Amino acid sequence: MTSIDLVLTEEHACNYLEGQSASSAFVHPSFALSTRVYSQLIAQGFRRSGDHVYAPYCRQCSQCVAARLAVNEFKPKRRQKRCRTKNTATQTFIKPAVFDPLHYDLYLRYQQSRHGDGDMLHTSPEQYMDFLGSRWCDTVFVEFVHDGQLIAVAVVDRLPNALSAVYTFFDPDYSAYSPGVYAVLWQIEYARQWQLDWLYLGYWISNCAKMNYKTDYQPIQLFVDRQWRNRL
Repeated sequence: MTSIDLVLTEEHACNYLEGQSASSAFVHPSFALSTRVYSQLIAQGFRRSGDHVYAPYCRQCSQCVAARLAVNEFKPKRRQKRCRTKNTATQTFIKPAVFDPLHYDLYLRYQQSRHGDGDMLHTSPEQYMDFLGSRWCDTVFVEFVHDGQLIAVAVVDRLPNALSAVYTFFDPDYSAYSPGVYAVLWQIEYARQWQLDWLYLGYWISNCAKMNYKTDYQPIQLFVDRQWRNRL
């Protein structure tokens, strides 16, 4: 067993629940992180943001619940099958997690469409890579291309027994293709091909509409009371 020091942030306005305050427990910057160590931490409810690993630590709220999918048990719903059919001609390309101006421009377009009044709209190239990239994690940027057009990018961490869906952004003009859904379906299949056990989907929040999509992928598991439990 390894002891890991955590740093607790000050309370701030919650990004997901209006009127709520939030704080997080971060792995101390002096601790040497690696993909192997992170695979153990993510199994305990932690997540990565850039080089930093954290877990929600809110005094009066416990709605942020880590979620993962057992990829070999996944059975697509009808609308997920339709999404696959729509994207029959969509190609995927796995790229290194390095700055690409085309990715960055797409990211800004996505932020303008989805979060037009948010701070992320003004993200600089350095901030963009600090958020999505990592110096110690095995991360890839997966391109989704339709008729020669880049329509989405999924940022994916590759772990010894799992994939972790970090973030996906897409061209709003291609929303009819449900690129966010297709990115998750692709990651499920990719994990299966590499004989991995899990796809980690980040935090699920029951009272946040933006997070509810995660329970569309079944059988989903939630990390509750320090244990992974199936949620049907």
